[in-house]
Amino acid sequence: MVALMLSCFIRAGATHNRAGEITYVQLSDLTYKFTITTFTYTLSYADRPQLEIQWGDNSTSIAQRISILFLPNYYKRNIYEINHTFPGPGVYKIVMQDPNRNANVLNIPNSVNVVFSIYTTLVVNPVIGRNSTPILLNPPYDKAARGYVFIHNPAAYDPDGDSLSYALTVCTREEGKPIEGYTLPPATHFLRVDSITGDLIWDTPRDTGKYNVAMFIQEWRKGKKISVVERDMQIEVYDTKNRPPVNGPLHDLCVKVGDPVDFNVSATDPDNDPIGLKATSGIFTLSSCPATFTKVDSVRGSATSRLRWTPCYQAVRNQPYDVIIKADDYSTEIVKLSDIDKMTIRVLGPSPVLVSAVPVGKFIHLTWNNYGTNVITGFNIYRKDGASSFKPDSCSLGMPPTAGFVKVGFIDGATTVSFIDTDNGQGLQYGKDYAYRIVAVYPNGAESIVSNEVVSSLVSGIPVITNVSVRSTSTTNGSILVRWLKPTRLDTIPSAIGPYQYLIYRAAGVTGTDYQLITTISTATLNETEIIDTLINTQSGGYIYKIELYNNTTGNRFLIGDPGYASSVFLAASPGDKKTRFIIGRNVPWINTAYDFFRLNDATGVYDLIGTTNQLQFVDNGLTNGKQYCYRVRSTGGYTAPGLPTNLINFSEITCVTPVDNEAPCKPDITVTSQCDSLYNTVRWSFQDPACLDDVAGYTVYYKMTTDQALLPVTTINNKNIFSYKHYPGDVVSGCYTVSAFDLAGNVSPQSDMICVDSCNFYEIPNVFTPNGDDINDRLVAKTSGLVEKIDIKIFNRYGVLIFQTSEPKINWDGTYNGKIVSPGVYFYQCDVFERRISGLEQFHLSGFVHVITEAGAKIKKQEL
Repeated sequence: MVALMLSCFIRAGATHNRAGEITYVQLSDLTYKFTITTFTYTLSYADRPQLEIQWGDNSTSIAQRISILFLPNYYKRNIYEINHTFPGPGVYKIVMQDPNRNANVLNIPNSVNVVFSIYTTLVVNPVIGRNSTPILLNPPYDKAARGYVFIHNPAAYDPDGDSLSYALTVCTREEGKPIEGYTLPPATHFLRVDSITGDLIWDTPRDTGKYNVAMFIQEWRKGKKISVVERDMQIEVYDTKNRPPVNGPLHDLCVKVGDPVDFNVSATDPDNDPIGLKATSGIFTLSSCPATFTKVDSVRGSATSRLRWTPCYQAVRNQPYDVIIKADDYSTEIVKLSDIDKMTIRVLGPSPVLVSAVPVGKFIHLTWNNYGTNVITGFNIYRKDGASSFKPDSCSLGMPPTAGFVKVGFIDGATTVSFIDTDNGQGLQYGKDYAYRIVAVYPNGAESIVSNEVVSSLVSGIPVITNVSVRSTSTTNGSILVRWLKPTRLDTIPSAIGPYQYLIYRAAGVTGTDYQLITTISTATLNETEIIDTLINTQSGGYIYKIELYNNTTGNRFLIGDPGYASSVFLAASPGDKKTRFIIGRNVPWINTAYDFFRLNDATGVYDLIGTTNQLQFVDNGLTNGKQYCYRVRSTGGYTAPGLPTNLINFSEITCVTPVDNEAPCKPDITVTSQCDSLYNTVRWSFQDPACLDDVAGYTVYYKMTTDQALLPVTTINNKNIFSYKHYPGDVVSGCYTVSAFDLAGNVSPQSDMICVDSCNFYEIPNVFTPNGDDINDRLVAKTSGLVEKIDIKIFNRYGVLIFQTSEPKINWDGTYNGKIVSPGVYFYQCDVFERRISGLEQFHLSGFVHVITEAGAKIKKQEL
């Protein structure tokens, strides 16, 4: 008798674990400080002042409890800490297991005898640098109400600023292994974890009772997963008249360092219950500039609090800060409910201010203003060939790859204000414009907002070319004016006493290198500063010129300085639909600040100005297909160095083009919805720009049933004003769709982004039937569809005896066991349903009760089915 009582006491005392997780902080290359957090049942006799930890390196240790905190809903938070040094780099699974879970967890078979375990995956890798796991700031003690959406967010905060993702997983037993027979809690719609926000959403709890779920918080750095923390948590579902409070709207924010964040957060309660507002975020734990969340007012049915924060330089990081707002009601009901919402605050480092980019020989010297803080580590330098039109996004850090800039260097030091671009010592190229931007770099790798842009180019040597301008356009009789400045200060070169000689070379193409000598000019005064290059093909391409100046003294001939280089402006035109596209080619040592486009007016014979740009691309719209248009462009620019000319004008050749409809229509945007009871999908499409519809004649709809098949057209619609299509794929409504648009000329747009819809969950098991021989509802028949391929249903009596099993989707149980009608009563079933989905055959689980009524004349009310 004593032994029996003792056994019962041990079992009762061991059933206490409800939730938990393991996190760590790296102390040195191989040593980590681990924090084990468990949430236990306050009323349980069980208590653990210490826990055993398995390190995954064939060793174990005992972690001592350092704190206890009593929470609402009979939860107690226990925190244990311990340090551990690993033998070397590797992947380690750290496990804590403790007998046992509490009793009556409905989705864990025989939960009272199942060991509670949690684990964290640790990657020891010197290449990725030191790392600490995210901290889970929101404890998992909230209750749920049947019929109301339940949301939990762990409020994960990563102090290193690494990326986080989230996933649903399976609760574990000994050694962190999945629990056999574990199922997700039943939901009227779904239970899932949002991989981006971290919201665990249960829409909606179908049955009352205790359930356990587990989720992964996965940490990423530079595209590699570097840790996984498992949170195992218990959710208790109740029937209640209480309704949860509702948070007011929240908005994501982007702020620069020093810009104050100041706004009110409010919540209301439909039952007029008192409300408590809480905010959880890493911004409240920052040592340099913590945020505050203070109560403004609180009356029955509503509450308001104020969030205030002025971010500092230490708060800049790549990832936004998550802010979890939680409203708790203080209802007189036993069940107190909550509402949880999330917003993000991204902190941007201010942009540096570039002051100048001055050519120094074949290098360019950049200078900028002092950044104003010692928090940063230095600056990244970015360069692009030619001026850009890039404008930083209002909520983006660093230089995006799409801007076209290339990182050319990093310079250390928070107070550094200059950098010399040598192109890795090789020197930059003459005849190119170089655009520069810089960003400040923070210790965590985050970059500031991109700086302003400064454009520069190398100054050519002697002589300085000022003009390479097309005078006439012809395939055989074209001409180009080449002009340069008279060299000065030759008296600073003692041996350059003259006479002199210019050697002028020409190469085909604005970037050509196959130079041919076309003329020489011998001179004693250097007053000859131009030539007209004639009898050349100026229609098909541009030319680049090189001019060398020699001291031509007998016995002392030598090249003076570096040659001058400059090309003509070449206008490449291509026809489009009612438009002409242009690309400007040039290779000059000065910077062109404007390109003026002129088009021939057939009525006046004059070239009219139609537009100006500082870019190398231009489009002339609104033209007539089939009509020829002729153009030329005028460039305006100058040298940036003091004392050199700044108003240089040059003309391109004349080019003619005839627009033609050779462009595909815009790509449509589509949505797809399923009508499960009628087994069809509706595909709808639209265009972001209404003007796109002008170039559309019709649409083609494509479909495939599974992801591994090829898309095939299912219909063609020859009416541009039809924007939807109903598709009846058969018994299964799953599939993927795209839509393309076509025009009257036969051009076809790219297919829309593919949208896939999964099969509907269309399987229901009645909760009552009457096998009484009256041929009315004498069998248990499931409502199903052709997408259900098979099932595995097991029906048990109240003693746990298996009395019926089948794989037939309709079930068709006649209510017999061993040839006899079973006794009237309630029977429990477990059913795995196998459906054909877009990804193939997938399984979901159902469990519930069915009432067997055998009395003669029994009828079933409609609402019981």
